[in-house]
Amino acid sequence: MEKCPNLFKHWRTFLEEDIKEYISPETVDVSSFEIHDELSPVIWDTDQKLKPEVIKKLVEIAKDFFDGHGIEWVRILDITLTGSLANYNWSKYSDVDLHVIVDYNEVDENLELVEELLKAKRINWNKTHQITIYGFEVETYIQNINEKHESTGVYSLLRNEWNITPIRETPMFNWSNIKIKSAGLMDLIDNVGDDYKAGNYEEAIKSTDRLKEKIRKLRKCGLETVGAFSVENLAFKVLRRNGYLNRLNNYKILSYDKKMSLTEEI
Repeated sequence: MEKCPNLFKHWRTFLEEDIKEYISPETVDVSSFEIHDELSPVIWDTDQKLKPEVIKKLVEIAKDFFDGHGIEWVRILDITLTGSLANYNWSKYSDVDLHVIVDYNEVDENLELVEELLKAKRINWNKTHQITIYGFEVETYIQNINEKHESTGVYSLLRNEWNITPIRETPMFNWSNIKIKSAGLMDLIDNVGDDYKAGNYEEAIKSTDRLKEKIRKLRKCGLETVGAFSVENLAFKVLRRNGYLNRLNNYKILSYDKKMSLTEEI
C-alpha cells in the first residue's frame, strides 16, 4: 500500500532534535478511540435505521441551511449523514456530519468560484449556529455530487436507507505512531503560540497558515492511502478533541488583531 511520502521520517527526525522539551507522546490521550459493537443508540434504532425524530429534525436543519445560500434554483439531490456517527467508531466527541448533495454545475460553470462561495457560507453558518442532536453538535456541509468522499458509512435521510452500509472492523491501531504524530503537531502549534506571545504576529499568522495546510495534507493523505483509521487521520482527531486545532485558529485571530491595532503610548 502506498505510504504518505516522507511524512513519518520528517516527524521522527523532528522529535529527535534536541531543541526544547517537547510534549511527550506518552501523555497524548487516545482513550476516546474505540470501536463499539453497535451504532450510537441515541440516534439509531436497533434495526440500524435513524430514529424518525432525528431524520425529521436533520432534514429541517439541512433545508434551512441550504436556503441561506441563495441558490434556490439548485436541486437537492440527497441529504446524508456521514462520519463517525454513521459508523462504529463514534464517541462523545462525534459531530453530526450533515451533507446536502447538489450538482455544482447547476450553480455556475465556474466550479472553483462555486466551491469558494459555498465554503464561506458553510463556515458562517457553522460559526453562527450551535445546534445539537441529543448532545452531538451538527456540522453542515454542501457536497458536490462528483466530490470524492472518503467514508465507510453514509446514510440517506431522504430515502431512509444506507448509501454505504458500515461494517464493524477491529483495526490494529498504531498507537505509538499516533501519539508521536500528535505530539509533534501539538509542539508545532505551541511554537506558533510562542511567536504570538513574543509579539511576532506576522510570523504567527504565516506559521498558522502553513501548519493548517500541513495538517490538511496529512489527513488527506492518510484517508486516501489507509482510511479512517490511519495514523494521520487519528492524529488530526486527537488535535480536534484536545482543543489544539481551536488553539491554532485562535492564535491567528489574536495575532491579526494585535498586528492591526494601534495602542496609545504612555
